[in-house]
Amino acid sequence: MAIPKGKLIAVGGSEDKGTDLETGEIHRNNLNFFELGILRRIVQEAGGINAKIEVITTASTIPYEVGENYMDAFGKLGCVFVNVMHIRNRADALEQEYIDRLTKCDAIMISGGNQMRLSTAFGGTPFLALLQQRYRQEANFLIAGTSAGAMAMSRTMIYEGNATRAHLKGEVKMTSGLGFLDDVIIDSHFEKRGRFGRLAQAIATNPSCLGIGLGEDTGMLITNGNHMEAIGSGLVMLIDGRHIRHNNIADIPEGNPISVENLMVHFCEHGNGFVIDKRQFLIEVADGSVVPKQVAVE
Repeated sequence: MAIPKGKLIAVGGSEDKGTDLETGEIHRNNLNFFELGILRRIVQEAGGINAKIEVITTASTIPYEVGENYMDAFGKLGCVFVNVMHIRNRADALEQEYIDRLTKCDAIMISGGNQMRLSTAFGGTPFLALLQQRYRQEANFLIAGTSAGAMAMSRTMIYEGNATRAHLKGEVKMTSGLGFLDDVIIDSHFEKRGRFGRLAQAIATNPSCLGIGLGEDTGMLITNGNHMEAIGSGLVMLIDGRHIRHNNIADIPEGNPISVENLMVHFCEHGNGFVIDKRQFLIEVADGSVVPKQVAVE
């Protein structure tokens, strides 16, 4: 498959802006946007304050509040060409108006909420086909997403899983995401909600994938569909299943504890990076570039 020319920014979020699948609660009083440093990087990668940015609020149950929140947040940085696509269902996703707007924008920002709403609304639609096409064929086209919007970027997506029961087989539910990234599984709010076990089980059942656990106010800038750079103030944890030896998940009954040997884990902070296909850790050197560790040492 050809190397994508566009860019992705997956952000761990600092709130759901909608429902949370572990509690079923609506966090109406927690609409503070993630830190402006992350948002500023999104604007920069989109082409600056004159970039045409479309916000998709499909994942949220409070889309109009969320949309206003994003408009205000982008406005603080001087952006003037920001609009909200209030796509609530598949019928909306098929509207020509939204396809026309997608054709003309420089960047898409996908809000948090429930990632299943994204896959069920957009899966198999001309809107998603055009979004994938632009990402794969157009240099500098940007797709950013936070929380559910980040988790839906991969081809294989976690859609449910209580962190306190994630060590039990069958407690982590997966389906198809929006398909911008192959061979990864993304989780969000990673440290705050204790989701290591959830992502570990997802990788145990899909050992060819790399697990990307995004902390809040933290993200990964992904270029060439393969090269990742950590941004923001927190932690990104990577879980690599390629070297798993013992793994009982295929043999035990539903509800039993899983047993997995030799999961490999990496911690990334701002300035670290990772090459997905090579499983290569990157560090920042004096000139600001991000290079393989062995090159930096030499």
